[in-house]
Amino acid sequence: MKEEKSPLTSRAIAVGIIGLIIITSSSMYVALRMGALPWPTVFVTVLSMAILGKAKGSTLEEINCTHTLMSAGAMVAGGLAFTLPGLWMTDPSASLSIITILAISIVGAVLGTAFTVIFRRTFIEKEQLPYPMGEAAYNTLIAGKEGKGAPLLFSSLTLSALFTFVRDGLGKIPSVLTLFAGSSMFPALSVWVSPMALGIGAIIGPVLALMWFGGAILGYFILTPIGLITGLFEGMADADAFRSNLGIGLMIGTGIGVAIKAVIALLKRGKGKASSPISRPVIISILAICLFAVIILTLATEITILEAFLLIIGVYLTTYLSGMLTGQTGINPMEIFAILVLLGISAVLSPSLAAAFSIAGVVAVACGLTGDVMNDLKSGSLVGTRPRYQIIAEGIGGIIGAVTAAFALIVLKDAMGGFGSAELPAPQAAAVAAMVGGLTDSLAFFIGVGIGLVLYLLKVPSANLGLGVYLPTYISSAMALGAVIMAAVRKASRNKEKADEKASLISSGLLGGEGITGVIIAIVSMF
Repeated sequence: MKEEKSPLTSRAIAVGIIGLIIITSSSMYVALRMGALPWPTVFVTVLSMAILGKAKGSTLEEINCTHTLMSAGAMVAGGLAFTLPGLWMTDPSASLSIITILAISIVGAVLGTAFTVIFRRTFIEKEQLPYPMGEAAYNTLIAGKEGKGAPLLFSSLTLSALFTFVRDGLGKIPSVLTLFAGSSMFPALSVWVSPMALGIGAIIGPVLALMWFGGAILGYFILTPIGLITGLFEGMADADAFRSNLGIGLMIGTGIGVAIKAVIALLKRGKGKASSPISRPVIISILAICLFAVIILTLATEITILEAFLLIIGVYLTTYLSGMLTGQTGINPMEIFAILVLLGISAVLSPSLAAAFSIAGVVAVACGLTGDVMNDLKSGSLVGTRPRYQIIAEGIGGIIGAVTAAFALIVLKDAMGGFGSAELPAPQAAAVAAMVGGLTDSLAFFIGVGIGLVLYLLKVPSANLGLGVYLPTYISSAMALGAVIMAAVRKASRNKEKADEKASLISSGLLGGEGITGVIIAIVSMF
């Protein structure tokens, strides 16, 4: 019997790790600066093709394993960036050791990978969920197997990097342009001068981007002036409290809607044909990993043993939701899942401030990595790659990415002087901090939860609306501009499929160039 040749070769691992470190570092910067993190899947697919496409004996399966490993750390970085900075926003004197941050990051990554083994067969083989980013990676891999897309991507990346260096390194270009300075009734309206923001808007498309911007218009330029004119708000501070809590509520309502749909789906599935059982050795291994996670968390963080056991249950449930939501929509609101588990544990226990953010961090990292794994496994199933090789690649990438993300977070914190500033606003972490520290306007929050839940069940992108209500206007306006430009180019193009392919490559380059340059500038500034 001929021995099966593994596509996870030594060169695939080497190339994947090098790309992983770069992508993870830039993703940390993107997440802290933007408050959102587009999937890196297509970007790393093209990058892997460009490097290995012409190598002797290279196969699609090898390239598939390479980009699987390479992308693993991006969502780990997002999970940390969307949660832990909130601790320092809440208490600037708070301290988390690098050991604690590493424990949070590594445990989250390991749990996210382990639970994916359970969900893979159901979501990909049985239900055949679309996983938009996974399918996009597959299409990119097939269309660009000759490496034809690499010049366009790297040209875009280079231009973006140069622009960012001139803007941030030399200070020759303003970071934000103020279109309207504001008044006693209306807040200021600004736009971020950012290739990355334009790229994100182009990738997510006009519907989601304009819904995001629509949330900003609603929160800043409709609800705020109406509340001030009618006397509902005593001043701009009260208006901001209402707006921000409303935005957080809209996002939480979306998360509750996801949970409700997941429970309904589980009940329906329970009445149908049972899924293929997971083997006993796999179950034993996953249980051992969970026990290991409890031990590490209780030793290296302020999370108590009871909180750790409840956390494992919460991570299992939310990674399931993450895998389902990513498969159905391509959206993975990891920080919302973190808030949901945190609220659940806080309802029965009283975790310390550091423990609360640690809990949120573990959940967000696990959910982020689950979404990434499932996208990669989707592309692998279409290519024909054996899942076990991708799981191994994701496990290696998850752990190395966890270490890289932890150090990148500390480097950026020290270099930029903290979080919550114009340089690193970390808005998602601020949302988590608002939940940990108590709501400043409970009524607005619960109104937002109700509206968000109803809108989500009506298939309206309520999470994007909530982000627009919550985030500064300069972010959402830049996103909208990128989406509008993309829509105009697509409409003017005769070959819309070709235009989409080129736009995806250009947008990915815009993201990568600014993100990588930002991290390099931050590291140089620190030293």
